[in-house]
Amino acid sequence: MSEQKLQFIDRISSTFGTSLEMTDEQGTSRIFDLLAEFQIEAKAYAVVVQEEDGEIDVLRITDNAQGVPQLETIEEDEEWENVMELYDEVAFSDELEDEK
Repeated sequence: MSEQKLQFIDRISSTFGTSLEMTDEQGTSRIFDLLAEFQIEAKAYAVVVQEEDGEIDVLRITDNAQGVPQLETIEEDEEWENVMELYDEVAFSDELEDEK
């Protein structure tokens, strides 16, 4: 997937801000900080970190019936890993450039 271009976007942050309260399937609400959101080809993703435990996750950005962006879990492990790998490449390359 590293041949694909990642383009940063701001669909979630411009709609909801960078602090997001999300509820899981069990009804438990948690606060997440939005680290980045980007598009790869026709799919959009958001990288979030849970405030409580610092766990990082990547979610797919879709639109609901009213056209409002929403976040959904990525069910396929391969897609999740590929997206995180590409994001890591971009994030760590920026850090390496800052050190130069």
